[in-house]
Amino acid sequence: MSDQDLHLTRNIGIMAHIDAGKTTTTERILYYTGLTHKVGEVHDGSATMDWMVQEQERGITITSAAVTTHWKWQDKIYKINLIDTPGHVDFTAEVERSLRVLDGAVAVFCAVGGVQPQSETVWHQASKYGVPRLAYVNKMDRSGADFFGVVKQMREMLKANSCPVEIPIGQEETFKGVIDLIKMKAIYWQDDSLDSKFFEKEIPAELLGEAKEWRDNLIEKVAEFDDNMMEKYLEDASLITADDILRAVRKGTVSRNLVPVVCGSSFRNKGVQPLLDYICAFLPSPIDIDGVTGLIPGSEKETHRKPSSDEKTSALVFKIAVDPFAGRLIFFRVYSGSVKAGSYIFNTRSGKKERVSRLFQMYSKKQIQVDEVSAGDIGAVVALKDIRTGDTLCDEDAPIVLESMDFPDPVISIAVEPKTEKDISKLADGLSRLAEEDPTFTVKVDEESGQTLISGMGELHLDIIIDRLRREFGVECNQGRPQVSYKESISKTVRLREEYKKQTGGKGHYACIEVEVGPADPGWKGGLQFIDATKGEALPKIYLPSIEKGFANAMRNGVLIGAPMESLKVTVLDGKDHPVDSDALSFEVCATGAFRNACLKAAPGLMEPIMSLEVVTPEESMGNVIGDLNKRRGQVEGMETNHSGAKIVKANVPLAEMFGYVTALRTITSGRATSSMTYKCHAEVAKQLERQIVEEQGGNIALL
Repeated sequence: MSDQDLHLTRNIGIMAHIDAGKTTTTERILYYTGLTHKVGEVHDGSATMDWMVQEQERGITITSAAVTTHWKWQDKIYKINLIDTPGHVDFTAEVERSLRVLDGAVAVFCAVGGVQPQSETVWHQASKYGVPRLAYVNKMDRSGADFFGVVKQMREMLKANSCPVEIPIGQEETFKGVIDLIKMKAIYWQDDSLDSKFFEKEIPAELLGEAKEWRDNLIEKVAEFDDNMMEKYLEDASLITADDILRAVRKGTVSRNLVPVVCGSSFRNKGVQPLLDYICAFLPSPIDIDGVTGLIPGSEKETHRKPSSDEKTSALVFKIAVDPFAGRLIFFRVYSGSVKAGSYIFNTRSGKKERVSRLFQMYSKKQIQVDEVSAGDIGAVVALKDIRTGDTLCDEDAPIVLESMDFPDPVISIAVEPKTEKDISKLADGLSRLAEEDPTFTVKVDEESGQTLISGMGELHLDIIIDRLRREFGVECNQGRPQVSYKESISKTVRLREEYKKQTGGKGHYACIEVEVGPADPGWKGGLQFIDATKGEALPKIYLPSIEKGFANAMRNGVLIGAPMESLKVTVLDGKDHPVDSDALSFEVCATGAFRNACLKAAPGLMEPIMSLEVVTPEESMGNVIGDLNKRRGQVEGMETNHSGAKIVKANVPLAEMFGYVTALRTITSGRATSSMTYKCHAEVAKQLERQIVEEQGGNIALL
C-alpha cells in the first residue's frame, strides 16, 4: 500500500462486555462489506470470527480473530483491519494485546445492560493504550432498551465525553431506524431481513424538536475542536455544514476528547451500514497516530518512526497462534517500513536474524498469501522460530525496542496427567504450544510431587485449555481439584550477615553480604525493590547485579509453601569479597541463602487472590445473594439499582471461595441473576485460615 493511501486504512477492534453483541456486529460488518455471502450466527455456532470449535459450542469468543475487509464511503474505498476481541474476563489478555496494536476501537454496549463490569475493564484497557473510541449501542430492539440511559452511564461510570451523532427512532419492539444528527435525516430499514434496503427520509414532525435539540448539543460540544467551526458557531450557527461537523467530531475523537455514539440492532440488521460509515469518518488512520516511539537497544535513548514505507522497519508481535495446517502463525503490526517475503528480519529481544518465508493477510482462520506487509498494516508470518508475544521485529542496521505488553499473573491452577502412558510426550508438546500462544497460561512441574500444574485466569480458561488438548492434540487428561495461586509476604524487616564459603581443592567460592530485608515501600508495584547503600570499597560494585539477581530468583519460591513472593525490599549495607575465590556466581548463591534465612525470621505470611465481583439480581433475591457472599468471606462494597430496576451488588471475595459460584448463584436466584468477576489483588489470608492452607499445601507450619 502506498503511503498516500494510508489515510484510508483503519486498524480497529470491537470490544465489549460478554453478550453485548460484538461477534454478531462483526458478522454483519463482514457481510455488508462483501467479505462473506452468508451471515454466521453466534447462537447456531456458525459465526465466521468464532472459528474455534469451543467458541461455536459455547457461543462465546475466546481468541481475537483478525480479518481485512473494505468499505466505500464518500466515493473512497477504505481498508479495515478488524479484530473481534473476547468479552469474557478469563480471556482479558486477548483484549489487552489487541488494543496494544490498534489505532481505534468500537465499544459495543447492550442497550438493556448498559455499562457492564467487563465494559469498564476493556474501556480502561483502551485508555491505558490511548486508543480513540466510537460507541455503538446495540440491541435497541430488546425489551428494556434505553439509548439515552446508556449515554448517561458512559458519562457517569466511564467518565467519557459521550456525544450522540445518531438517536433512535423508537425503541424496544418499535425500533425502526435512526436519525442522523449530522445530515439531519431519518434512516429507515424496510424490514429485519439481511438484504433489507435502507433509505433516507425527512425526520418525522413529532421527532424534529428532539432531533434539533440533540443536534444543537452536538454542535456545541464539537465546536471547540475546530477553529473554523467555532467561528461559524459564534457568528451564525446556521452556517455550519455537515462537513464542518464531521471534521470537528473526527478531531475530537482522534484526540480522545470525545466519544461519538451511534445505535442499532445488529441481529435485526439495522444500524450497521451507518456504523461502518462512521468508523471511516471518525476513527484514526495510522497517519493520525503519527508513528511510534521506542528505545534504541542497550540505551535509554528514544527513537521515533513515522508510518511510512520509506522509514526503517519496526513491527510488534502481538499474538502467536498454532494453526493445524500452517503451523505457528505469528501476528504482527507494522509501524514503519515494510516486511517482505524472502527478506530477513531482526528480533531485538533474541538478537537473532530470521528469514521471512511466507506472509499472510488474515481472514478469520483462512490466510491469503501476500508478498509484503507495509507500514500501518497487520499481517501474519509462519516459520519464525525463537519468537514471543511482545517481541519487536526490525532492520538489523536500525534496531528499536517497542513498548511491550503487561499481562496479569495466573490466579488458578490444576494438576493434569494423561490418561495413558503413551500420551506423556503428546501432553508436554500440547501444553508448551498452548503456553506459547497465551501469555496468561503457564505450565510447571511440581518438584516434590512430580505433578504437571497448569495455571490460568479462571475456571473457564483452564476448561478451554483441557478441551483444546483433547481436540487438537488428541490427549485425554485426568485433572485434579482447582487450586488458587497463593503468594507469600513478610511483615518484619530483618538485618543479617550471610557468608557463603566453599572449598573444592582448586579455586574456591567465597562471598559475604550484609543486608536488610523487609516489606517493600508503600506504593511499590511489585517485584524486588533493590537498594545499594554500601559505603567505601569493602564490596566491589561489580557484584551488585549478581546479588540482585540472586534475590530476584529466590523470590520465585517463598519459605512457607514455595509460592512466589509478591514484593520485597532489599538494602545492601556492606559485604566482603576474596581476591581469588570470589566471583559473580558466589554472590548470587550467597544472596539466595540470605533471602531464605531473612524470610524465616521476618514473620512470613500467605496472600490469596481477591476477586472483584458484581452480581445483577432481582430485588427479591438480594438477601439470599448477600447471605451467600458473607458465607464465602465476601465483603460487600456497595449496592446500586440499574436502569431496569435490578439490584447490582458489588463485593470483594477470595477466589478460593468462588469455585462453582455460577451454579450456586443460579440455584439461590432461580436462574435470574448474572455475575461477573475480575481479579483485583492479592491480600493477606486471615491467620486462622493460614495454618490450614499451609498444612494442606504441605508447607512449613513451624514458621507460623
